[in-house]
Amino acid sequence: MEAFAQFVPLILIFAIMYFLLIRPQQRKLKDHKKMVESLRRGDMIVTQGGLIGKVTKVKEDNELEVELSEGVKVRVVQSTVAQVLSKTEPAA
Repeated sequence: MEAFAQFVPLILIFAIMYFLLIRPQQRKLKDHKKMVESLRRGDMIVTQGGLIGKVTKVKEDNELEVELSEGVKVRVVQSTVAQVLSKTEPAA
C-alpha cells in the first residue's frame, strides 16, 4: 500500500499535464485540420509566413493556389494556412 501511495503524486501530475497541455493541443490541431479541409476557392487566407491572399484553386496533393495581388499567384501547402479571414458561401 505504501508503494502505491508513492505513485499517487506522479499520477496526479500526469493527469494535470494531460488536461492542461496535451488535450488542448490535440483540440487545436483538430480544429486547424478541419479549417484547412474546408478551404475553397474565393476564401481570403493568411499563411504562417504572413502572406495574405485569395484562394484561386484547391489542388489535389495538399496544395492551394493563392493570388497575392492581381496576376501574382503562388502555390502554398494547405497546412501552412494560419487563418481564414473571410469565407465564401458554399455553392447552392
